[in-house]
Amino acid sequence: MARSAGEGAPRQRHGAAAHRRDPLAFLTAEFDEAHDVWRSASGRLCVAGPAAAREVLGNRRGTFVETSDFFHTRNGVFGPRSAQIDIGRAARALIRGHLDARRADLPRLVRERLAPVGNWPDAGNLLVHEHLREVLLCPDAPAELRETIDGIITRAVLAGARGRHSALSRLVFRRRAMGTLVREIEARRNTGVGVGVGESRDLLDVTVTGAGRSADPGEVAEVYLSFLFATVGSVGFALGWSVLLAGTHPDTWGEEPGWIVREALRLWPVAWLFTRTPGVEHDLAGVTAGPRDAVDVCLYLVHRHPRHWEHPEEFVPRRWAGAVPDPAFMPFGVGPHTCAGASVTMTLLEDLIRIITRDWRLSVTEGGDGPHLGPALAPPQFTAELVGRVAPERR
Repeated sequence: MARSAGEGAPRQRHGAAAHRRDPLAFLTAEFDEAHDVWRSASGRLCVAGPAAAREVLGNRRGTFVETSDFFHTRNGVFGPRSAQIDIGRAARALIRGHLDARRADLPRLVRERLAPVGNWPDAGNLLVHEHLREVLLCPDAPAELRETIDGIITRAVLAGARGRHSALSRLVFRRRAMGTLVREIEARRNTGVGVGVGESRDLLDVTVTGAGRSADPGEVAEVYLSFLFATVGSVGFALGWSVLLAGTHPDTWGEEPGWIVREALRLWPVAWLFTRTPGVEHDLAGVTAGPRDAVDVCLYLVHRHPRHWEHPEEFVPRRWAGAVPDPAFMPFGVGPHTCAGASVTMTLLEDLIRIITRDWRLSVTEGGDGPHLGPALAPPQFTAELVGRVAPERR
């Protein structure tokens, strides 16, 4: 039986306010390690158990309203589902082709963008942007559009960026940026350049083609922005967590890069919180969930659940050398709406960590108070110094 939030509205209002201020700390404090699902003092249902998390996100029984975190727009969920699948498949193929063709560029990028000292997590975001620049926008995209994308990254993607600009400034910029994107989407539709099957030059072409001509241009723009946040934002933050943890645990530098990345994603899942709405009343791990409830799946807690992980709070990359506890590890979500770019994301992160730990001596100085909390869980500010390893002399 899960804990009750108690009686009376005042406590629930107080809990809701505390939840809004720092939901990560709030949920961590409430989790008693005995209940996988509980009704929070905030009034929401919270999920920390792997089995319950998979039930909610996988939605195999159809007990939750079907949704998509990636394809969510201000008007609801972009669809139909067939368009989501087409866009995801084409985007994955485009990114994978780019990564394969440009893998040899990564050592140079690390040297030029991260050495000798980088200010993180921004350094990771900007490196990912540089590497995927031509995937996000083809080289012949209008200069105004390129400037707009750079502005979005600076104002909305980088950790803490929104706090550096006033609400009015953000609103004015968003309207201008959306106008620029919508004009480009309409121009590509009208000219037909790059929007035929197999002709996609960048992720904007992928989105325009997959959405079809009848889709609202504003919604198409929002889907494209999801790619921007997922690549430059989420992948950059995951790189930041991997560098931070590797740098503060030098005894792990000899471990497999894939182990380091997975362990970083376990401890600090960038996509850390998923919210779902029950479509019907049903039992969820001993708690009644109904259409009036908001259900929060906290992967931060799932990935640190003491009944499913040994030494859950410790950075232990070697745990991935043996059997992988799949049911308790879901950094890219679960079910039909799992992140379409999970495999290519892992490839890029592993390539970068391999280069950093193989070619450089890494020294990290922490300077932030804690993670940046938002839709993505971003690392705190820190600096990373890279000193090139001296190759042994040939005899």
